[in-house]
Amino acid sequence: MKTKSTNITRNFHLVTQDERTTRSGHRAGALWFTGLSGSGKSTITEQLQSRLFDNGYQVSVVDNDLVRRGLSSDLGFSHEDRTENIRRAGEASGLLARAGRLVLSGFISPYRSDREGARKAVGEGFHEIYLSASAEICENRDAERLYEKARAGLIPEFTGVSAPYEIPQSPELTIDTGVLSVEETIALLVDYVEQNFRS
Repeated sequence: MKTKSTNITRNFHLVTQDERTTRSGHRAGALWFTGLSGSGKSTITEQLQSRLFDNGYQVSVVDNDLVRRGLSSDLGFSHEDRTENIRRAGEASGLLARAGRLVLSGFISPYRSDREGARKAVGEGFHEIYLSASAEICENRDAERLYEKARAGLIPEFTGVSAPYEIPQSPELTIDTGVLSVEETIALLVDYVEQNFRS
């Protein structure tokens, strides 16, 4: 998306990323969790945040419910609006990462091009995490019966039913949350973070 504003100058900050890393004891970045509704994004990001916080990380969660209630409250669920929602979420994640935080971003983000846009917004600290639970497993977990309502035509443009989900082609990490328990997934992710972000 091209910037419409023309009178923009770049500010150079007095606190560097290296200084932030030294102070916090870890590198900044974003774990971008993508997968179908019901794959575990919200549960995993919240529990992982708690575990990492206890381990001394400066960590924040940016998820779809949070962004939709505020930053994207003016958007619907058309293809265009979903793309704009992910663009905003990517920029928000990038801002937090540049402030030295480890960001856990949980979004269905069904389109590869949108996820690539988020990667560019965050920069080199972006890690795409694909939660690969199958549609059948996700639907079986669906206490709100969203899949059932979508199949009945009550929810238009529902990802995995009436709208596509483009599977990541080369994510940094794939986790089958249809096989692993939440605790096993969190343990795997804590180890992944320690290997990739601890300075």
